[in-house]
Amino acid sequence: MKSPSSSPQKDPILNPNSSPNKNMHDPDEALKHALLKLRPRPVSQSGSTSPYSESEPESDSSNPNPLPAATALLSDELLLKVLDKIHDRKQHITNSLVCRRWCVLSGKLVKSIKLIDWEFLESGRLSFRFPNLEDVNLVPACIKSARNSGILLSNKLIEVRLSSGMVENGEGLFVRKGDVFESKEIDIGVAILAEGCKNLRRVVLMNVSEEGLSCLAKECELLQEMELHNCGDFALRGIYNCKNLQILKLNGNVNGVYDSVVSDIGLTILAQGCSRLVKLELVGCEGSYDGIKAIGQCCQMLEELTICDQRMEGGWLSALSYCRNLKSLSFQSCKKIDENPGLDEHLGSCMILEELHLRKCHMQDKQGVKALFVVCQSIRELVLEDCWGLDDSVFAAATIFSRSIRSLSLKGCSILTTQGLESVLLSWKELDRLRVVSCNNIKDSEITAELATLFSLLKELKWQPDSRSMLSASLAGTGIGQKGSRSLRWN
Repeated sequence: MKSPSSSPQKDPILNPNSSPNKNMHDPDEALKHALLKLRPRPVSQSGSTSPYSESEPESDSSNPNPLPAATALLSDELLLKVLDKIHDRKQHITNSLVCRRWCVLSGKLVKSIKLIDWEFLESGRLSFRFPNLEDVNLVPACIKSARNSGILLSNKLIEVRLSSGMVENGEGLFVRKGDVFESKEIDIGVAILAEGCKNLRRVVLMNVSEEGLSCLAKECELLQEMELHNCGDFALRGIYNCKNLQILKLNGNVNGVYDSVVSDIGLTILAQGCSRLVKLELVGCEGSYDGIKAIGQCCQMLEELTICDQRMEGGWLSALSYCRNLKSLSFQSCKKIDENPGLDEHLGSCMILEELHLRKCHMQDKQGVKALFVVCQSIRELVLEDCWGLDDSVFAAATIFSRSIRSLSLKGCSILTTQGLESVLLSWKELDRLRVVSCNNIKDSEITAELATLFSLLKELKWQPDSRSMLSASLAGTGIGQKGSRSLRWN
């Protein structure tokens, strides 16, 4: 009997001592031999490599990533559900690099995108690559700017990459007409987007005309929110068929960036075409009484109205009374409220209005501020933040809210004094929430017994008029804010 060491190997392919020439006559055996040579051998704990057995499943050694092979048996629908479970949306970009199939499936999971390259839209690759888009911002791609520029202009309304030529154009505007694609080019791109992404819910556009908006309204019936930049009056005729549009932000004139005109004509067209609006924001619009009246009469579902950098003619405030279902009214960065509001008895009022917000507004005009408070006399919440010119005499007009207001928030009102604040607060019988932050002329040492008593009845108090405020220490042990659900907060 031969010893085991001298016994022949059953498989000559796996026998390192066997001659390869004996098996070269069989093509199948030669191919198998080559594949086995290419396969990596596992390393044992001792550091030696062991050959594979014939029973081991063979894999495609040319595929360096085993993930596509591992998921090959899954249907597209099932794999799409698996990929959708990833909460980090940025991971979809990484997943799209695995293979072509994952690239297609990951593109279906992308819902929102901000376009930078206009050619990507015109070529049709945007809708092909991301067929299920719901939120698209085209503004960065509409502006001809240097991508690698280190100058970024941002004013919370728009972001623009600037070149030195755009900064020194001498026209007082960072974005000239020649820096933006013409309306015809943008209309073509919008038409391609509308035909390829019919599930759009929100879109941000710039310099689009009536034709482009009409195509968007026709193809995207689910469209609910729109933001328009640098669009004139007659372009708004294109959204006449956006029957489901509920939220609209209309940017007319943006200081230093671009200059377009939206007047009563555009506001009237808008009102007649978008009767289902719930939220409207007007930025730099040059309307008047007629335009606001048209919006109030036609958009009867309107609940939130924001006026930013208003350029309207005097007397427009009285038109707010036509917005009968308005619940929230906001003013932002307005240099004026109303230069000629008229008599109080002609102003009317918004009977179900609940909130009035003024942020970064000029409030030196006592007559305009008083007229605004008359129109909003039924509010329950008043917010004043970083408003210039808000002194004791102007704030005194807020006593008209004595029957309804429950919450007051003051921030950055640096010339309002403790006496001015107290004179108004003591007239408000229903107040239960007060927030005072960064109002340097309101002092702890000037708080009277009446004001301290009022504090003890509040459900919520945030008191930090300046960095030296010591009221929290002086009220310790007094029981203020300890009754029932009432609380006293210090931040």
